[in-house]
Amino acid sequence: MKKYRRILIAIPIILIVLVVIPFLIPMSSYIAKAEQAASDALGVPVKIGGLRVALLPTPRLNVSDVVVGKDEDFTVEDVAVVPAIFSLFSDVKTISSLKVKRPVIKKSALEIISALGKGDEPASEPASVTIREISISKARLVWPDMELPELNVDILMTPENKPESAQIATVDNKVKIDLIPEEGRQLITMTARGWTLPVGVPLLIDKLDSEMVLVDSRLDIQKLDIELYEGKVSTNAVLSWQKNWELNGKLNVAGVEVAKPVSMVSKSTQLSGKLSGDGSYKASAKEPAKLMDQLYANFRFKVLNGVLDGVDLAKAATLLGSKGGMEGQTRFDTLTGVLNVAGKQYHLRNLDIVSGLLKASGDVKIKPNKELDGEVKVEVKKGATLAAIPLQVSGTTEKPMVFPTKAAMAGAAAGTAILGPGVGTSLGIQAADKIKGLFGSDKDE
Repeated sequence: MKKYRRILIAIPIILIVLVVIPFLIPMSSYIAKAEQAASDALGVPVKIGGLRVALLPTPRLNVSDVVVGKDEDFTVEDVAVVPAIFSLFSDVKTISSLKVKRPVIKKSALEIISALGKGDEPASEPASVTIREISISKARLVWPDMELPELNVDILMTPENKPESAQIATVDNKVKIDLIPEEGRQLITMTARGWTLPVGVPLLIDKLDSEMVLVDSRLDIQKLDIELYEGKVSTNAVLSWQKNWELNGKLNVAGVEVAKPVSMVSKSTQLSGKLSGDGSYKASAKEPAKLMDQLYANFRFKVLNGVLDGVDLAKAATLLGSKGGMEGQTRFDTLTGVLNVAGKQYHLRNLDIVSGLLKASGDVKIKPNKELDGEVKVEVKKGATLAAIPLQVSGTTEKPMVFPTKAAMAGAAAGTAILGPGVGTSLGIQAADKIKGLFGSDKDE
């Protein structure tokens, strides 16, 4: 009984000793040497806040508060180096795991990383230290104009200290990425569930599945299938960054309800309906965050059973008044057209709107400052079909304005005065539209 009592008393004493002893080992003398060695290897200043040997839960060396670069380009809260015990007695030392906690990587750190290994010849002898696994928790990338989530990363290494496989996941596990090296390339699979895009319009992704191949400075996105807002989006693309960042791809959309995405872009003018279409896109920029600003796209689309809020085309065409159509909504069975994107400028071409009461066609440009510029011809059915009324589209995406063109107003007044309302008005508008076609638009007057 006394024997067991001694053991029970000894266990907490041993644990206390294991915890306290590392703090009694003077490690401060090694910090300066470690900083100098790291600075020489990286070519930039390195600061280390502390070094500590711990024996629990397993023997390890803890390196804390690491700062790399003059502008704190790369910082780490804590690094735990856990050795394989039996390898300490062999020529080749093995690190069972390298645990990195809360690293923060700025964009400027890429220059430091890219400089590593330049000009070095391949090692002719095996490494004296091998790493089995690298585990990174709560990594944060600080990138201009981008809000990226914190990541957890697990990397399995080969005996040659090369990545054998890697798993990357957001801290909330909504996004998971698997990387597997294969004959000079990386096979990448990506899944996402209930994830909001961190770049651009904050779209909510219900489900995402992707297959990609990375070779040198080229990413081949072979498949990217997304389910969102009751529909599906599929794309394949190639992204390269040998000199500039280059993106080329094709896009297909099927049955996406556009009300929510459009409301994120414009709070006043909103569009509802099911969107389908296909097209191609390309972009080139010096920085990845600038790709969307340099996007060029050609997309043919169709929206079914929708409503365009903020504009009443039928009212604008029938009243021929100064404020016709500035309020209300336009219901339609189909809205078709072609969207051309050139950087921050959008051009809606070959627009065709059809409903039980009206038919409209035209072209509208959306300038980088969100101003609207275009013309739409509207036919409203009231018994017999009236003439197509040309409407000038102006204002902004937040506050659109639709008025009959000056030529239409002048023609309507002249036709009404000569032949009377109704037929005279209609003929006057048609004549004015033809004359405008010969001599230019309202802007040329």
